[in-house]
Amino acid sequence: MSSNPFPLSRDELLRAYRTMRTIRDFEERLHFEFAKGDIPGFVHLYAGEEACATGIMMHLTDIDRIASTHRGHGHCIAKGVDVHEMMAEIYGKATGSCRGKGGSMHIADLSKGMMGANGILGAGAPLICGAALASKFRGDHGVGVTFFGDGAANQGTVLESMNLAAVWNLPVLFVVENNGYAEATSVEYATAVDSYVDRASGFGMPGVTVDGTDFFAVYEAAGEIINRAREGGGPALLECSVTRFYGHFEGDAQTYKAKGENEFNRANRDCLKIFRARVCDAGLASERDFALIDVEVAALIDAAVSSAKDAPLPHARELLTDVYVSY
Repeated sequence: MSSNPFPLSRDELLRAYRTMRTIRDFEERLHFEFAKGDIPGFVHLYAGEEACATGIMMHLTDIDRIASTHRGHGHCIAKGVDVHEMMAEIYGKATGSCRGKGGSMHIADLSKGMMGANGILGAGAPLICGAALASKFRGDHGVGVTFFGDGAANQGTVLESMNLAAVWNLPVLFVVENNGYAEATSVEYATAVDSYVDRASGFGMPGVTVDGTDFFAVYEAAGEIINRAREGGGPALLECSVTRFYGHFEGDAQTYKAKGENEFNRANRDCLKIFRARVCDAGLASERDFALIDVEVAALIDAAVSSAKDAPLPHARELLTDVYVSY
């Protein structure tokens, strides 16, 4: 076995791959199942962006909080939310992580620090400021991470939250998952700055842009920022340049994309392929190691879909439970 050029052990590398493969297979299966018409509501797939969620979340524990987006399945899985419960939630079943009442865009698991996916663009930013403020007062060294896309980066809620986090020196990481499109509008058309790091500078916080298809670039940049926040260094911004393999939502005709763009990205910007090649080239794992994980993950997804389809729907008597807080 060769010497390790990476900041992770072999076991950690395989765990990172398992997480990314689980996200990919989960999303690919949803693409297939949604077309059957059995899944209620909208579905926005994260396939192609796995290295971003995984590289960041490997630095987090259950005391750390994240606020997600409408494209939140990858964030959930990387943060440790149960795959069976997620699948049941997407099918609207009572065994779901939110008892079937949230669906794809509102999956949450507070026990894992997952504050929820969110159908409102940029809405996670002010929420995570509150979570980070609570951690700061508790002194537990917890951090808050909010994810948003290049479109939501232009929302006033995000910019106001960046200012608030800077003023209060909150342990927050603002993550821009820049996949190049705000639904169907290109980032070049809709954004006045060349890099979202410029936005961070405007609020006096550090920022860095990384290739979001490179797990190791994300992991190392996120680690520095998160450790800084834990020690009272305040907020920062991380821009991950990623690609989404599917459209904005399932059913999106993607007419705004160039011919062959998706095929090119699958062939050349697939973060799982890039990760596998680098780890194998370093002699830390073999194709057989990865193939075994692929088989195990495929079985997990099959079981999750099967159990979700067999699970009961929420009962009518539970219509108003879990909706209002009782003090």
